[in-house]
Amino acid sequence: MFDFFKGFGVTFSTMFKKVVTEEYPEDFPPAAPRYHGRHQLNRHPDGLEKCVGCELCAWACPADAIYVEGGDNTEEARYSPGERYGAIYQINYLRCIGCGLCIEACPTRSLTMTNFYELADDNRQDLIYTKEQLMAPLLPGMEQPPHPMRLGEDEQDYYVQGPTLAKTSVLDQTGEQIR
Repeated sequence: MFDFFKGFGVTFSTMFKKVVTEEYPEDFPPAAPRYHGRHQLNRHPDGLEKCVGCELCAWACPADAIYVEGGDNTEEARYSPGERYGAIYQINYLRCIGCGLCIEACPTRSLTMTNFYELADDNRQDLIYTKEQLMAPLLPGMEQPPHPMRLGEDEQDYYVQGPTLAKTSVLDQTGEQIR
């Protein structure tokens, strides 16, 4: 019998509290720094893609949200330091569950997740992100692929010495070393 009054007690106690309203579209609250949101395909310091088209991320995805088709690099059209690159890369955010298994499966650390969390749209086709939408932007000193390798003679130079090369050399737009 007294449980009925307990329930009303909770209702009356919250009835006069101040309501907290988020001004979401106007006031864009930042996500936590380690939040995993939208995926990003990374680049080497000279602008070449890190993705080698191995399709391990697609195999690791439990929701089958990733589609990768590898292509072969040539000396005239080089997109990544290795023999192959990701010619077609798509992530279907209608299926993605945000588990991060694709990130763990990537051998070249090409695929990472940003903390951008607005992934809603009213058109289903717009939630299938292509390679152009997922690629990291070109920073100063980077050149749009395809172009020859600038940070070494083979892919070992990129993947083994890549972090030290990124710290020691900065390239300008023509590919010349600045410092």
